[in-house]
Amino acid sequence: MTNRPALIALNASRGFGERVAAALDLPLSAHEERLFEDGEHKARPLESVRGRDVYVLQCLHATPEHGVDERLNRLLFMIAALKDAGAARVTAVVPYLCYARKDRRTKPRDPVTTRYVACLFEAVGTDRICVLDVHNPAAYQNAFRIPAEHLEARHLLAAAIAEPIGSTSVVVVSPDSGGVKRADAFRQTLAELIKAEIPLAFAEKHRSAGVVSGEALVGEVSGRVAVLVDDLVSTGTTLLRAARRCREMGAIAVHAVATHGLLVGGAPSLFASPDLDSITLTDSVPIEPRGRLRILSVAPLMAEAIRRLHVDGSLIDLNG
Repeated sequence: MTNRPALIALNASRGFGERVAAALDLPLSAHEERLFEDGEHKARPLESVRGRDVYVLQCLHATPEHGVDERLNRLLFMIAALKDAGAARVTAVVPYLCYARKDRRTKPRDPVTTRYVACLFEAVGTDRICVLDVHNPAAYQNAFRIPAEHLEARHLLAAAIAEPIGSTSVVVVSPDSGGVKRADAFRQTLAELIKAEIPLAFAEKHRSAGVVSGEALVGEVSGRVAVLVDDLVSTGTTLLRAARRCREMGAIAVHAVATHGLLVGGAPSLFASPDLDSITLTDSVPIEPRGRLRILSVAPLMAEAIRRLHVDGSLIDLNG
C-alpha cells in the first residue's frame, strides 16, 4: 500500500484491531490512553501523524470495564487529538455503532440519539465514518453530514449457513416486521448461493415500555428450514420468540444469524434453547465461543474497506 496510512486501535478494541492490522499487513500505530485518579482520561498518538490518513478503530458496545459513553468519549478525544496533531484525514472505523437503534421519534419528545452522536463525531473533526450493519442504514446515512460508509456482513453470514442447510427447502424469517428489508437482502444472497427459490416470512412483534407482544407469523415455514436474520442480538428475547413460533408452525429446523452479539441480560438462554439449532454471529463484538454458537471474523472485511478507502476505491461490491 503506497503512502501507508496509520491504523490505531484503542485499547478496548485492541484484539479486533490486531486482526484488522494483520489482514492489512500494517502495524498498529503506537498511542497512549491514560486514566487519571478522578476518572478522567486522555488519549494521544505516540508517533507523527502529520499529513497522514489515520484510521481509528473502536467498537462502541458496553462491557463491565467500559460503558458505551466512555468508549465513545475515548474515540472522540483520540480523533480530536489526531486532528490537532496535523492528520490529513481521520476515519472512524466502528464495527458496532452505539445509539443507532434510537434513530427516530416513536413517542412525544423522544430524542433522536443517532443524530446527536453524528453531531459529536462532526464536532471533533472526523472526516469520515465506516460502520458495519447499523440498525437502520438510511437513518444512519441521513444523520451524518460527513461521508458515512456502511458495510454489510450478509455475504459472510449467508455463506456460513449455506453449507449446513444444503439443498433442504429453506425460508428466511425476519423476527419482526421492521427487519423485512434486511431479511429480504439476505434471502436473495442465500438463494444465489444454494441455487434455489427461497420464500420470505416475518414474525409479529410490538414493543411498548419494554413489553414485547405479538404472536402471528406471516409466511409459510412448515416443512422447511427456517433461517432467522437480524442485525444484532441483545437479550435474545426477539430471536427466541420467533424461533419458538417457527417450531410451532412446523419448521423442521431453525438457525439464527446476526452480525452483532451484544448478549446481555438473559441472552445465554439462547444457547440452551431447543428451539434453535445454531446461532451464527460475527466478532464485531468480542464473544466467547460456546455450545451451538459459531463466530465469523469480519476483520478481513473491515481491512479491505480500509484498503479501498485509502486509495479512494469503491466499497459497492463488498456489499454485493
